[in-house]
Amino acid sequence: MTNPEPVITPQLKADTTVAKVYVIIGAAAAGLAVVLGAFAAHGLKALLSPSELITFETGVRYQMYHGIALLCLPGLAALLSAKWANRVARCFVTGCVLFSGSLYVLATTGIKWFGPITPLGGVFFIVGWILLIVALVKGKN
Repeated sequence: MTNPEPVITPQLKADTTVAKVYVIIGAAAAGLAVVLGAFAAHGLKALLSPSELITFETGVRYQMYHGIALLCLPGLAALLSAKWANRVARCFVTGCVLFSGSLYVLATTGIKWFGPITPLGGVFFIVGWILLIVALVKGKN
């Protein structure tokens, strides 16, 4: 008699992972980063100075990093609680809006008062990564 195929049961439940909305935002952020990067390389190259292009591309790069990070959070569900994963996600989303968004506006408009917003977004990125470390150290319980 041969052994039947093992039954594979899902290890993750919906309440143990990052909220679906953050995964959707992560996919949108990463996709938008590709669009904005292409737009900067082709549409803005003639309009912006090299320094402004670098500023814009920095926003794109950090948006992509954190969009991908949001997409990866559900993969850590076995290691950290949903509460902590969602805290991390909130920080990454806020960081994208404040950091990358302020760089886009700063580069394309030259309005200098957006400059001080950028570090605040950076703080949200840093806090998000620190929270992820804390969550991983604490574990699921």
